[in-house]
Amino acid sequence: MEAPALQRVDDYRYLIPRRNGMLVEGMIFASPELLPVLQADKAPAQVRNVAHLPGIVGRSLAMPDIHWGYGFPIGGVAATRVRDGVISPGGVGYDINCGVRLVATNLEQHDVEQRLDLLADALLRDVPAGVGVGGAVKLSAKQLERVLAQGAAWAVKNGWGESADLERIESLGRLDNADPDRVSARAKQRGNDQLGTLGSGNHFIEINVVQQIHQPQIAQRFGLRLGQICLMIHSGSRGLGYQVCDDSLEAMGRYVVQHGLSIPDRQLAAAHFTSREGQDYFKAMCAAANYAFANRQVLMRLAVESIERALHVAPRELGAQLVYDVAHNIAKLETHAVEGKPQQLVVHRKGATRAFPAHAPDLPDCYRDTGHPVLIPGDMGTASYVLVGTQQGMEQTFGSTCHGAGRVLSRKGAIKRARGRSIREELAQRGIVVRSRGRSTLAEEMPEAYKDVDAVVAAVEGAGISRRVARLMPLAVIKG
Repeated sequence: MEAPALQRVDDYRYLIPRRNGMLVEGMIFASPELLPVLQADKAPAQVRNVAHLPGIVGRSLAMPDIHWGYGFPIGGVAATRVRDGVISPGGVGYDINCGVRLVATNLEQHDVEQRLDLLADALLRDVPAGVGVGGAVKLSAKQLERVLAQGAAWAVKNGWGESADLERIESLGRLDNADPDRVSARAKQRGNDQLGTLGSGNHFIEINVVQQIHQPQIAQRFGLRLGQICLMIHSGSRGLGYQVCDDSLEAMGRYVVQHGLSIPDRQLAAAHFTSREGQDYFKAMCAAANYAFANRQVLMRLAVESIERALHVAPRELGAQLVYDVAHNIAKLETHAVEGKPQQLVVHRKGATRAFPAHAPDLPDCYRDTGHPVLIPGDMGTASYVLVGTQQGMEQTFGSTCHGAGRVLSRKGAIKRARGRSIREELAQRGIVVRSRGRSTLAEEMPEAYKDVDAVVAAVEGAGISRRVARLMPLAVIKG
């Protein structure tokens, strides 16, 4: 896969000119510091390939945490017209609605720093994690249908949180276009015992502390303050979402051939959004996204109750409150200005986070005049960030930004690099307590496997597409 030539626009933007069948230009947001890693990856060629998708508007975009993925790069954003454009499962990814949830508490760092081992052990015990592990919630067929249709609202209705939580979840924790009937029996089978499970790989629960505040007024509105203990949860739709993606790819591949779509990579298999195949995938994807919203809602309750028991504190004393929950593997119907005119679009964000600024549509009342929190996790050993979107980001990226640090080593490469080392001990020397269920998880997820999250966030801020609000540091991390 030949890498495209990149034209530097400024310190934070690199253009891929339109040529050889591309319908739009490509644009990669990065800094000179990140450019060598980016150019060593196949992802820029995938940005170019995405620019061939029928109905694409604006530009094929990539964030500074970009790396190679299935079809689309991870860190890719593309918007296609509803009326004549396509939807592509590769633009969402296998883990549909993988996302991040941040919970604020009343605790300060001194309340937990001598009890981190206790807390990590409790969370590892109380929150199901790992490949194929079943959850705390066993669903009947009818209950699973309701989860797929109702999302986080189902979890709240069944005692896994408060109704006030729903306002602080992207799209209120429910995509209206979900149709459980479009989800295969195999996908449902994989999902009936995985609600309330963390999964494996880069999914985690993290106890972190607010280390820096960059915008005090907005941080206060988000409920964040210096020295505060927070809880961050990263998980998705588990085996159900994976199966929804897998089910769609064969039908999409046939559609490309039957309709003569000119797409340079078979992994970019797609169908017109309004076609039967397009709607089958979209409605099943929305159902899987609802499952993921419900999953994180249950995970939050399990984690909060575990901490309350471990510390012997009452709910009011802990004061756990959801700050926000955002998706970063999803395709959504949104209206954006294209050449000065509003158009309804299918916005694909794969390893990219929605970042809507103040007064944008689809914001909850509590964040109407600030924009919603944008949650950017780092790796186990470095910072995570809370950002906020900008109007410039709405205009240039359809209201999107990065989703994390972005890998630089494959999982096999990380395991090889970690040979003979104890990642757990290395992190402990930095004051970070780590627990995991998988034997190779810590090696796969070692800090060196990822880009510098500070550099990634500096790049999106330098490009003007989002701004830093707060920086959080990990104290304890639980992995599958």
